[in-house]
Amino acid sequence: MAADEGRFGRIGEVHRCWCPKGIRPTVPKQQVRQYVYAYAAVAPALGKMTCLILPHANTKMMNLFLQQVSVELAEYFIVIQVDKASWHRSKYLKIPENIRLIYQPSYSPQLMPVEHIWEEIREKHFYNHVYNSLDVVEEVLCQGLLELCSEPQRLSSLTFFPHLRLLL
Repeated sequence: MAADEGRFGRIGEVHRCWCPKGIRPTVPKQQVRQYVYAYAAVAPALGKMTCLILPHANTKMMNLFLQQVSVELAEYFIVIQVDKASWHRSKYLKIPENIRLIYQPSYSPQLMPVEHIWEEIREKHFYNHVYNSLDVVEEVLCQGLLELCSEPQRLSSLTFFPHLRLLL
């Protein structure tokens, strides 16, 4: 598996969009700094993903997430690829018995399959949108995550990186 956190919030991201020739599109943008964090662990070979939306990215939240992964996938011994964020290496991190963490090399986000999940959700649900509250952000984020969870084949195609295939 691979796990990562993604920050989603009310700051509008402006990206190119299509419109008829001769018309200049208007795209909303706002500067409200409110965020939530999506934690996701993906098993590309199985086309499964488990995720939580939490208020912060820190050791306490990572402990909650690892406990959730451990319970949801209790029938497996899980090896999870993570980056070297401080909360992944904290001495206060409680790693469940059925989970082992392996760290990817520093400064190598291209090795993290979950980054493709964040890109997909941002592209489909967040670019060129303005949200009135953090609750709406959470709702849209949940919708994006549920869409991916319900399509195992698409989830696998986004995340089944070659270095994970070697483990089979």
